Amino acid sequence: MRSRARYLVGRDPQVAEIRQVLSDAREGRGGVVFLVGEAGIGKSRLAAEAVGIAFDSGMSVLRGRSSTTGPTVPFRPLTEALMSLFRSGRPMDDLPLGPYRPALGRLIPDWSSEAQDSSSMIILGEAVLRLLIATAPPEGQLLLLEDLHDADPETLAVVEYLVDNLEYTPVVLLATIRSEPCDALDMADSARRRGTGAVLELAPLTRPEVGAVIAAQLGTEPDGVPAAALERLWDDSAGSPFLVEELLQSMISGGALVQGEDGWRVVGDLRSDVSTALARGILRRIDRLGPQGLTLLSAAAVIGRRFPLTVLQRMTGVDDRALLSHLHAGVAAQLVVPDEPAPDWYAFRHSLTAEALLTQLTPARRAAMAGHAADAVQALYPDLAGDWCPLTAELRSQSGDLDEAGRLFAEAGLRALAAGAIGSAITLLGRAERMLAGSTDPARRAEVLEALLPALAEAGRFNEAFGFAENLHALGSLNAVRLAALHTRLAKVAHTAGRWEDGNRQIDRARALMRAEPDERSSAPIDVTAAYLALDTPGQDRTQLAEKLARNALQAAERHGLPTVVCQAWELLATLARERDFDEATALLESALSTAEKHRLPVQRMYALTRIGGNNWLTEGDTGPLLAARGEALRLGSATIVYTIDGILILDSVLRGRFAEAERSAAECLTVVQRLRLAPATRYVLMAGATLAAHHGDRPAMDRALSAFADWDGAGSQEEPLTLGLARAFCALMEEDRPGAVAQLRAVRELEDANPSTYYLSGRYGVGLLLDVLSGEVGRGPYEEVAATAPGRMRWNRQFVLFAGAVLLGREGRREEAAAMAAEALRLAESYPTALYLGLRLIAEPAHADGWGDPVTWLRRAEHHFHQSGVSQVANACRAALRRLGAPVHQRRSGSSAIPDELRALGVTVREYEVFQLLPERLGNKEIADRLYISPRTVEKHVAALGTKTGHPSRAALCEFAASVLG
Repeated sequence: MRSRARYLVGRDPQVAEIRQVLSDAREGRGGVVFLVGEAGIGKSRLAAEAVGIAFDSGMSVLRGRSSTTGPTVPFRPLTEALMSLFRSGRPMDDLPLGPYRPALGRLIPDWSSEAQDSSSMIILGEAVLRLLIATAPPEGQLLLLEDLHDADPETLAVVEYLVDNLEYTPVVLLATIRSEPCDALDMADSARRRGTGAVLELAPLTRPEVGAVIAAQLGTEPDGVPAAALERLWDDSAGSPFLVEELLQSMISGGALVQGEDGWRVVGDLRSDVSTALARGILRRIDRLGPQGLTLLSAAAVIGRRFPLTVLQRMTGVDDRALLSHLHAGVAAQLVVPDEPAPDWYAFRHSLTAEALLTQLTPARRAAMAGHAADAVQALYPDLAGDWCPLTAELRSQSGDLDEAGRLFAEAGLRALAAGAIGSAITLLGRAERMLAGSTDPARRAEVLEALLPALAEAGRFNEAFGFAENLHALGSLNAVRLAALHTRLAKVAHTAGRWEDGNRQIDRARALMRAEPDERSSAPIDVTAAYLALDTPGQDRTQLAEKLARNALQAAERHGLPTVVCQAWELLATLARERDFDEATALLESALSTAEKHRLPVQRMYALTRIGGNNWLTEGDTGPLLAARGEALRLGSATIVYTIDGILILDSVLRGRFAEAERSAAECLTVVQRLRLAPATRYVLMAGATLAAHHGDRPAMDRALSAFADWDGAGSQEEPLTLGLARAFCALMEEDRPGAVAQLRAVRELEDANPSTYYLSGRYGVGLLLDVLSGEVGRGPYEEVAATAPGRMRWNRQFVLFAGAVLLGREGRREEAAAMAAEALRLAESYPTALYLGLRLIAEPAHADGWGDPVTWLRRAEHHFHQSGVSQVANACRAALRRLGAPVHQRRSGSSAIPDELRALGVTVREYEVFQLLPERLGNKEIADRLYISPRTVEKHVAALGTKTGHPSRAALCEFAASVLG
């Protein structure tokens, strides 16, 4: 159908830009345009002009609009737009969509099948992109999505994918968005910043442009508009084209503005309340349609701003001829418009029109009409597929039938959850729960809560989820199985939030309820949730208990056909299997992934992908699968997984030496996870932040991060060993305090023996092994045992294992093999500069002693790196080692910027300041000399100079002064 605005005023620059984008698309250079402005500013009119331009140039047009009736429905505007392809009569079965066609079954009912992919938003986005390209004629294709501010999160996820990938296609995406805070507007702004989309902001009309609109409406020239009318409309409309037209119609219908032989003139009072004038004007125009027209449009307003003729006719009983006659009259009166491209759908030109109609209905009349509308929908579409279900739920709610409304909202929410639309599911299930709060059937409300609680947890909305725990007593008439299921859901929420004590209390309540009537089917979800909590609960046997519970749950779930529990159990068992064999862990995760895909469990699929990505990162150092899983979690709306992966990516940046990037990302992420009270993610990010400071040798910053870590229940957590092995031990090594590092790594062993961890980067299988080999505490046998373990083969650990192996080979006189193994270690460590240069610093002197490798070159490289990084103590140690090896050493005098201003003013030198920094520890001259790799005599001279320069000649006074300056 051809569509075009009747007239367009003040939008020439925007029209020109749209013409250019459409022209580019015809040359194979697609684009994205967002029309942004307040309600009534003319977005739809400009979009209609774009449609007319596209039609004139031979382009095909697909149109969809987000729902403004009731809650959002996943993918509604996309489905509406794409369905028009199937009404065109062109063959669709032979399109070159390849493996992406099944994914489109989520949007196109004709292509729906049992085998369709029901989870990946990335795949769905690619599928839509390929369909748009495949169906575009040579002249190109325009996809128009209106009212994107009302779109569901899932639609926005697909649209965002299109925005990033339309550049080299013959497709233009044009979307309208209100200029009010919303996710769609954020997406448009992001696209503008990235250069992947244009944002055309529609400003209010100027005074001359308002005059031009009035003239067009009155059928006269601008100078024929009465000055008083222009002044009033300019003042009252604030430049909104819609308000100009409505207020003008109100003036005319009220008799204040009339047309005479000499043109239009004012004959009455033009002043009135804008909202009242609008309502009166709209109702006056409706009155002219007669009583049946008023009834018909009132019924349409009850349905919503958009309404289908089939439902309207069914609820009013009007015959075809009368229905179309009144609708055409409504179109002529500028009250309603055909809702292209949906056949047999109309829409009110503005939401104010529908609101004005509703004001003249009594509450009882409106409720009755809503009930008739719901009856009509259910009679015509008994399956309530797609958005018929939430529409009917909204109508039942308006009619006062809260139980039925709750049931329908619950059904719509469960459908959204099954499709992986977590955001929409929470909205719909939340409505259902509120509707059923006063229901006499608590089982139905319990069913809603069983789905709503985990969805809230995935979205990071823990306070809302825990709020329901206080009201479970109101469901006391439930049977034990149903009530136990709710306590289990709350336990899972607690696990996700990192609140293992609360989770264990909920598990105890669930088990107490099941004690009287044991039921294996109902106990399986309890066992698997208890297994996850066991792994978080401090205790020496936590991994064994978690594995036992998970295996019990798996066996019961397989017997009773509980695929969600099967996936959860396999995922946990895979985590535990990493210590034995990564191949075994990956096989278990592949089984979980396959089960999730087979049973259309998008959340469990996302978890499996995340754990597979985590395994890839641990074994290969590859973040690609993790990033893909993060994108999937983002599109599903799982805040918990997004920020869990962010924590891993931050740590990866630290280990790769991308310190500025890591610091920036950690600050951003920490703000969010602390606000959401995501304890596990918060602890992980704080641990990564402490590691960042440690690798800089910045002990105060590390201590601050670890203090915050302790405040988030860090003691006994799985992240605690990492704070010792990745942070404290490395900080000691950056201070050349090798005994201190060894002590921290001993503490790691004690901690992991008392509270086994499934995190294996704490140094026990890496840098700790290297230090033990260097000290002579570990020989060939124990080394081979560690090197053969799965954690010993992890990417971060493996480089240290190889360094240690090279040292052992050198001691055994196998010099060539030692050099070869060191070369392999250097190759592996290339991506991890701190590990690389620390390894070189640690193995250089043993290599020199045993006559293998290139220790002088290694020390020079390490010295240069740590000097550039500002880690002076390691750089000094490298220089001292070079001297011991008889190699020439280039003196460096940088570092004066680190000296406090008050000391620099006293003439304190860089070397004197290095001594000054150690004085608060009350070390003797020999201890300081050992730390700085200088002679005790030199230390004595520096201390004497410091006493003179600072005015504190006694050593005790100088130490006190140093402590006060350094804080």
